Amino acid sequence: MDPQQVFTLGQQGLYVLMMVAAPVLLAVLAVGVLVSVFQAATQINESTLSFVPKVLAAIAVLAIAGPWMITTLVEYIQRTLMAIPQAVG
Repeated sequence: MDPQQVFTLGQQGLYVLMMVAAPVLLAVLAVGVLVSVFQAATQINESTLSFVPKVLAAIAVLAIAGPWMITTLVEYIQRTLMAIPQAVG
């Protein structure tokens, strides 16, 4: 296995990781900004007010995008495992 193959494999892994993590991270970021704006406008500084909506948003996104995320990860792992004989031999 030459260095180019290793770098390509690592690059593909990072790309898949970003694609799979992006929906959850973006949803939690958006909810966090909205809750922060609400807290700043109302001057309510309750820690659970920022935590609970983020958790609920993450759960909702995982429920909606979860099957796509699992499929994407499984396809990447299958491609990687199928490429092992070609890389070794």
